[in-house]
Amino acid sequence: MGQSVSAAKLRNRRDWNHRQRSKPKSTALICPMQAEETEELERSNTDGSSDFISDLPDECLACIFQSLSPDDRKRCSLVCRRWLLIEGQSRHRLSLNAQSDLQPLIPSIFSRFDAVTKLALKCDRRSVSIGDESLVLISERCRNLIRLKLRACRDLTDAGMLAFAKNCKGLKKLSCGSCAFGAKGMNAVLDNCLALEELSVKRLRGITDGAAAEPIGPGVAAAALKTICLKELYNGQCFGPLIIGSKNLKSLKLFRCSGDWDKLFPLIVERVAGMVEIHMERIQVSDVGLAAISNCSNLEILHLVKTPECTNAGLGAVAEKCNLLRKLHIDGWKANRIGDQGLIAVAKSCPNLQELVLIGVNPTKLSLEMLASNCPNLERLALCGSDTVGDAEISFIAVKCIALKKLCIKNCPVSDHGMEALASGCPNLVKVKVKKCRGVTSEGADWLRATRGSLVVNLDINLDMGEHLDASASDGGAQDNGIEFPPMVGSQIGASSIASSSTGRSTSFKLLGLMSGRSFVACTLRRLASSSRS
Repeated sequence: MGQSVSAAKLRNRRDWNHRQRSKPKSTALICPMQAEETEELERSNTDGSSDFISDLPDECLACIFQSLSPDDRKRCSLVCRRWLLIEGQSRHRLSLNAQSDLQPLIPSIFSRFDAVTKLALKCDRRSVSIGDESLVLISERCRNLIRLKLRACRDLTDAGMLAFAKNCKGLKKLSCGSCAFGAKGMNAVLDNCLALEELSVKRLRGITDGAAAEPIGPGVAAAALKTICLKELYNGQCFGPLIIGSKNLKSLKLFRCSGDWDKLFPLIVERVAGMVEIHMERIQVSDVGLAAISNCSNLEILHLVKTPECTNAGLGAVAEKCNLLRKLHIDGWKANRIGDQGLIAVAKSCPNLQELVLIGVNPTKLSLEMLASNCPNLERLALCGSDTVGDAEISFIAVKCIALKKLCIKNCPVSDHGMEALASGCPNLVKVKVKKCRGVTSEGADWLRATRGSLVVNLDINLDMGEHLDASASDGGAQDNGIEFPPMVGSQIGASSIASSSTGRSTSFKLLGLMSGRSFVACTLRRLASSSRS
């Protein structure tokens, strides 16, 4: 099977349709569905109109299907046999409920969807997942697979991953979470999938903890890897050989992975000097690790989230050498070890700074003035849980931060007077989000909206302090530390037996409403009907 075979089938089906329309119509020897199609066509010809949809080439119909939502695609597949065939052969993304009873359905599913390149296999935590045999069957029928997501597939073993990797050597992206295979299975993928560019691993239960842990990587995949994301691993440092061997690595994300990363970062940076993005959340790292990271002169994005051993000195070392820094997120966790001194170092050395998120950090006018003066491109600013940010600081930001477009203020001692300052400042401001600021009232927010008609003002006065701090003001997408810049509506892959999104159309495109939902199908049919009458 494959895309080339699918294209040939589409062309043959189109030619067959044209030949059938040129023959006398008889319903004696065809199924009821075909009979209904024929009767409808005869009625349209009697009325003097033409069936324009049937005249569409299969390739055009496939393009239309790819612009629809998953639910509408499924509805369209029920219209007739031709639409069923085209919809199946033009679907490249598929999500399956990966319970053990999926196995007998695999041949029929992948006979219909024979061009799938992006596959998600998700199992409920309380259910028995597919095993090695099912994964091997899938890999034999999806040899063009480039993306695989595994969630809670606890019955997959190292042997199953080895067989899969040998059949799907073109894999470019692998994401696995709460799976039971271990280092041998991961190494099997790294040794066979030389095109692998993105690897995301979360709670891989088969990795042995402690000194006996088998090292992972580098394998042939290390040459192509550009993104590595490790989450909630008891012994994440066993991925050290892979990280060190990935010389073309651009993005490294470490979330809640135990181990002393201060010892590993100097080795990583010595071999991998081209990283542009580093995320660190709740890992054991201090100024020693930051000093090593400072040698990544191409670094543009840095997230320090709940790393209490990192201080002003470490941040200053990064700022001094990483002059290309564009996005900086700091969650100080109320440790008060990063403040004015570190932020002033950033202001002095990082003129390209566009996005700054401060959670549990207490900046004053001194650092804010330096940032406003030396960072003319600062467009997105979030201040959360900062005891030192009040009306005076917001007024200063309104006057000095000329380029600011999005501002988020959460759990700060700000009042309606701060909102009044924003009304006459920040000429490029397009969005303000204020949350859990006791002094800001709905009247103050309404006045700001009325004064700046084009400004979007979101006010949430819920004072439940138990909620995790977050911010929303940027265009970097949802972050793991709760920051959301800006809020993007993500297309979740469903867990139904046959549910998918189409061929990678962006969600923002769907939100425009240009070609989505039943409204599109209904509108198209109305236009065809009206054109036939004219």
